[in-house]
Amino acid sequence: MNAPMGLRERKKQRTRETISDTAITLFLEHGFDQVSVVDIAAVAEVSKPTLFKYFPTKEDLVVHRFADHQTVSSTVVAERPPGVSAIDALHQHFLDGLAARDPITGLNDDEDVLAFHHLVYSTPSLVARVSQYLAQAEEALAQALVDALDALDSDRAITAALLAGQVIATERILASVNWQRIVAGRSADEVYPEAVADADHAYALLRQGLAGAAAQK
Repeated sequence: MNAPMGLRERKKQRTRETISDTAITLFLEHGFDQVSVVDIAAVAEVSKPTLFKYFPTKEDLVVHRFADHQTVSSTVVAERPPGVSAIDALHQHFLDGLAARDPITGLNDDEDVLAFHHLVYSTPSLVARVSQYLAQAEEALAQALVDALDALDSDRAITAALLAGQVIATERILASVNWQRIVAGRSADEVYPEAVADADHAYALLRQGLAGAAAQK
């Protein structure tokens, strides 16, 4: 079990959450480009240097939520139960996210979540920052997959990198499709069976590709 946070750590976490929540509220009300860092610091009642200590860029005030998921996939692979393949572990994790209506899967119809998603993907600088986080998540997953793909011998590194890129892209596309269905007026519960079927199909394709790579050895 993780040790509980001390008072100082809890205060820092609350300050970080306050700054981010304040920023996102202002961005949703006025638009990302119309709100300055000075505005956010004033409303959050912190200094500008304090704000930048927690969030190095204005974009990070929003997309740090993606950063919080950077190591999730690599952790899933590294901590998977004995006898479970990396692909199976990642597949099950995505299915669990769908069942839990995790916003990262796109299958969430909460109004605040939809507004946040629209803010991110309608702002070019935020899209660019998300892309950087996804690239870092891909790199972390590739490193975890190197050990998981030991049967592929000398080509483990390139195979791991290729598979990591495919997994990250696959889950991004699945999430985008789910989000588009919900934006079109459907509920998360209504979309859920299709989202599961799509995930099953996508991961079947990933397994086929990996099996083909192994067969060429």
